[in-house]
Parts: sequence; C-alpha cells; structure tokens
Amino acid sequence: MGGPVTPQRLILAYGQGIFPWPVAGLPVLWFSPDPRYVLVPSHAHLGRSLRKQLRRQHYEIRADTAFEQVIQRCADVERPGQEGTWITTELQRAYTELHHLGYAHSIEAWQHDQLVGGLYGVSIGAIFCGESMFALAPEASKVAFATLLAQLVRWRFRLVDCQVHTPHLERFGATQWPREEFLLALHRATSEVSRIGRWQLDVTPETAPDVLDAARPKRQRAT
Repeated sequence: MGGPVTPQRLILAYGQGIFPWPVAGLPVLWFSPDPRYVLVPSHAHLGRSLRKQLRRQHYEIRADTAFEQVIQRCADVERPGQEGTWITTELQRAYTELHHLGYAHSIEAWQHDQLVGGLYGVSIGAIFCGESMFALAPEASKVAFATLLAQLVRWRFRLVDCQVHTPHLERFGATQWPREEFLLALHRATSEVSRIGRWQLDVTPETAPDVLDAARPKRQRAT
C-alpha cells in the first residue's frame, strides 16, 4: 500500500501481476488477487445476441484515438452498488502518461462520430490487462471488447488479465486461475516483445466472430 502512481511503477507492477485499486480514505492499495480472473483470447466465447450485434455493424471500432475521453467516461459512468469511482485523478493522469509512452491503449466504439462505448488497459509483452469499460449505447462496450479479442488473436497475445470476476467477463469465457498459475503464464507472456505505440486495428466487428471461431480449439468450437 502507498506510493505514488507513476507510469514507471505501473509498468513494474503489471509485469509482476500487481495493479492499483484505490479505496477512499486510504493510501493507494495494490492488489494481486488469488484466484485471478483470466481470459485466453483464442478461447473466447461470443453469445448469439452479440454475434448478431457484431454483424449489424452499428459501431465503428477504433483504437487509441480518444484515450483520455475513454478513461474519463469510465470514471464518470454510474455502476450499480458502487459509490463514486476508483479511477481517481491520480490514476487518470498516470494511465494517460502511460498511454503517451505506448503501453496503455483504448478501444473505442463510435456511432455517427460520437464516442458511445469502449475500454482501456495496459499491454506488456503478449498480455493485455483490462482496466475498465463503459457503454452509452446498447452492447457498445461488448462489441469493442469482442473486436479487441479478435485483434489480440491476430497478434498472438496469450492472455487477457480480467483481474476479478464479473458476470460480463464470464460470458466471454473468462475463468479463475490460481495466482501461481497466472504468474507463471504472465512471466512467459511478458518475456515477449511488447507492441508499443499507437495501435491500428485490422479486425472489424463484422470479421471478429470468424477470427475467433477459427482460433478456438476444435473441441470448443460452437455454431
């Protein structure tokens, strides 16, 4: 607990499976949960309703064109059962600096040139560490996340660190891993070359289901 949240400290922390999660009235708390909630991109599951939404092409998905807007919307969105936000001004500043260094990324859903959903996270080696998402239009954040998963498959990413369980992520196929298992996989993933700098997506919502279906192990493939 404690210590300033800086880009350098964030990179060091994520490389060891640690992330900040502030609690009001306390110094910054840093967590490494056991178990850890993890999603392997090539094992991702897309439900039928989401597949239909992806095919309809209601949203244009972009990367790294509005990072500061995305993190601000994630901080502002109301969440059932929560008072306020853990995305403090200090965290917003640090992650924005990390974005300028090429390690933090935003995946955005746009509709008629309006930002209506998205997510942000940190990428080191072959792992994407998801932080938060928001949606101002139906399924917007899910479409953005599904498109990201397909892109990560294209880039041969090993893991998406979902940190802790949510029903939303469970529907995508995320599962609980013992911390020891996660840290071993993290070490392997972070030993690979990082994709630093602004991301350019070559997967669209329409093509995302085909990319994920082709990557999924045969015994797990579903229509």
